[in-house]
Amino acid sequence: MLVLAGILPDFKLQSDDGDSATRIAVTAALGAGAFGVLSAVVWPLLVRALLLVPALVLGLLAFFLNGSLLLVALRLIPEGRGEVGVETAVVVAAVMSAVASATGGALAVRDDDAYRRRLYRLADRRRRRGRDRAGERRGGPVTPGTVFIQLDGVGHDVLCDAVGKNLMPTLAHWLGEGGGDPTHRLIPWRTDWSSQTGASQLGILHGSNHDVPAFRWYEKDTGEVMVSNRPASAVELQRRAVARTGDGGLLTVDGASRGNLFSGGAEQLALVLSVAARRGKENRSRAGYFAYFSDPANAVRTALSFVAEVFREIGESTRARIKKRRPRIGRGGLYPFIRAFATVVERDVVVAAVIGDMLAGRSAVYADLVAYDEVAHHSGPTGPDVEKVLARLDRSLALLAQVAEHAPRAYRIVVLSDHGQSPGETFRARYGLTLADLVRAGCGLPVPRRAQRTHSGAEARATVRAALRRPVEEGADERRPARRAEPVVLASGNLGLVSFPDVPHRMTREELDRRHPALLPTLANHPGIGFLLVRSAERGPVVLGARGAEVYLDEEPADLGPLADFGPGAAEAVRRTDGFPHTADIMVNSWYDPAEGEVLAFEEQIGSHGGLGGAQARPFLLSPLALSEPVAPGQELVGAEQVHRVLRCWLGEDLGPEVPLGTGREAVAEAPVPVDDSSPKAPGDTAFAAAEAATQDKTH
Repeated sequence: MLVLAGILPDFKLQSDDGDSATRIAVTAALGAGAFGVLSAVVWPLLVRALLLVPALVLGLLAFFLNGSLLLVALRLIPEGRGEVGVETAVVVAAVMSAVASATGGALAVRDDDAYRRRLYRLADRRRRRGRDRAGERRGGPVTPGTVFIQLDGVGHDVLCDAVGKNLMPTLAHWLGEGGGDPTHRLIPWRTDWSSQTGASQLGILHGSNHDVPAFRWYEKDTGEVMVSNRPASAVELQRRAVARTGDGGLLTVDGASRGNLFSGGAEQLALVLSVAARRGKENRSRAGYFAYFSDPANAVRTALSFVAEVFREIGESTRARIKKRRPRIGRGGLYPFIRAFATVVERDVVVAAVIGDMLAGRSAVYADLVAYDEVAHHSGPTGPDVEKVLARLDRSLALLAQVAEHAPRAYRIVVLSDHGQSPGETFRARYGLTLADLVRAGCGLPVPRRAQRTHSGAEARATVRAALRRPVEEGADERRPARRAEPVVLASGNLGLVSFPDVPHRMTREELDRRHPALLPTLANHPGIGFLLVRSAERGPVVLGARGAEVYLDEEPADLGPLADFGPGAAEAVRRTDGFPHTADIMVNSWYDPAEGEVLAFEEQIGSHGGLGGAQARPFLLSPLALSEPVAPGQELVGAEQVHRVLRCWLGEDLGPEVPLGTGREAVAEAPVPVDDSSPKAPGDTAFAAAEAATQDKTH
């Protein structure tokens, strides 16, 4: 405050006649003290009064509210020695909050004892509030809690490479890299055909991703397009999953859901998209922003980091253009701000919420950090841009591990991903037309002279709009067609979906050939298409490839044909999706190069996911050795629903019969991958119930 008073002409701490240095110092101390008290007492009340303000707008208001508190504080100084202009007050308050935050953080980092004392105080305060939660009132021992951190879009190979380069020293230490004893194990798992957050996270948190064929798809019975990151769609998908399983989700017992698409049945919610559509103070999802911004230092620190990240992205994209890197997509417009939200605001708020959950002693926490996924879509899955993001994510994990040492109960930290990302240029960049253009050509419809840019399905974009309380944007391919006879063509990474809205049922191959005889050959023989899935009226689901290749999935094919390059399990994944009620008339998977691991995205993304091909279908699961092995030796973890059962098993190991178990290692190894059909099932008639029975003797 003294330094600012000497620099800024509109800010003074002395009377007009002048004061001694001692008197000025006393005035500064009084002003700073009053400002600190007001920030601690009045600021949280102001934030609570502004619950109806869009969350990110509050971050901007923080500067002006802070300045108002400083004006009040200076008026409290006796004899009117403190004086500051309105505009200058905003600057002074912001600088003071930033300096206080930086100084406090530096002192805490450099003084382990001070940091420990602070954490112990917070932990003791929250422990007294949550004795029931920790099990103390029952008189029994405090069981360990579990924190699940999802690094969105980080594939198994990307993680291994980052650990090998020491970009993620925390994870390297857990895995015993560098000579230490490992505390965690790392395994890959295989996604379903729809390798994207909507399908994977729904399966992981709620135990079922039945009838989620892609990131976005058209439903003929309602005439609506479902989009996984649209709040209204997320609500409906969660409702369907709960109805199918008869269970609230992974986090129903004293759980917290942070930064996710779905709640997992948790009572404690922050930045959860499935509740983001709620209005008013009861919107507990948006409350996560206000809990974080209730500390003015947080608001200032995050705002400064946000601005720095915007300029970092502008610099990186400019460098990519100058060096003429290929592949490359446009990164202008609002993208620098969306990236800054995902890598700064969302990360800070989610990590702070998880720290609060751990200090409160909650049993299970699941949080999603979307930073890598958002940057990789535009910069590619590898390279300097994403390496910096991975390093910052590792620091967040290190902070959570440090907090766990001071929490009121022991915590086991599980790190996992929902999918990976596959590199490659866009379909439009390589061939000069979009998938929608190719479909229209096959149908004999006019094709625009210039290819339109496709809508991106990046998860962070809808989260930003929900935080601003803006309507969810729709791309041109998501609106209802002007003529019902025209096809609806949707893109989900390198997976495309073609539906004809004027036909109420899923069209068969025979119907498609009669109506548009050139359509299927046009798609199947295009060099940018890997394979098609359609349904034959006579022989069931059939996969079509170039030069007349056909594979009937209801039969035992001697040759996988066009599926052979897509790795083990491709036929099973495609067959399962064929059984979904809302599978499109034509499912299109792009070309895939096994040697380079590249795909062609139907969206404007050079790092994409959503279909089969490469690293996108190979995420990871990193778990403490104290937990049972997720699968038996020689077995593979397949599908998000099996991951759910493994996580349920781990929670059951900690909490006993309080949480119903999904599977143990034996159940995962022995039970076949469930193949869903379109018939409704009773709540008890699920693979989860069978797996629970298989492990009942072991549990009790």
